[in-house]
Amino acid sequence: MAAEQMADTGDEPVRAADPAPVPPARPLDAVDRDILRILRTDGRASIRSVAERVHVSRANAYARINRLVEDGVIRGFGARIDHERAGQGASAYITLKIVQNSWRTVREQLQALPGTTHIALVSGDFDVLLLVHTPDNRALRELVLTRIQSIPEVLSTRTLLVFEETDLGPLPDRPAELA
Repeated sequence: MAAEQMADTGDEPVRAADPAPVPPARPLDAVDRDILRILRTDGRASIRSVAERVHVSRANAYARINRLVEDGVIRGFGARIDHERAGQGASAYITLKIVQNSWRTVREQLQALPGTTHIALVSGDFDVLLLVHTPDNRALRELVLTRIQSIPEVLSTRTLLVFEETDLGPLPDRPAELA
């Protein structure tokens, strides 16, 4: 993608607006890391519970969590889903080769697809790794052959069916360095 765009008159290049600068990451101390471990395991933990478990006041825990959110360390809170029990019985990793420099455009289109749960720009034999969950193989076929392959910047796809998944999300009994 070009860093410059031509003005409507075509006379002079106009710089595209840069996204808001990301503030530099502040170092995390042991309390911050403990808070993250707790919230990674239980995103619904109350401020009071977090404060008690890391041995700080509720006000301190509240301020630290807010800072972690504002700094972008915590990107959100969510639930880990059993996709099969939620009616999404077919899962697949789809690899894509895309037109050079089309990542942002392709990413936006992939994000809009139903069942998309993870998108990664990667190196190697393909450019993008996509994880999708669909109700069944018919819906998966439709997603790949009709929706994904119709994106002009997608040069090729390969679909890898997932037969079984093991969620390695944080568990209370897992050592902190693995969580």
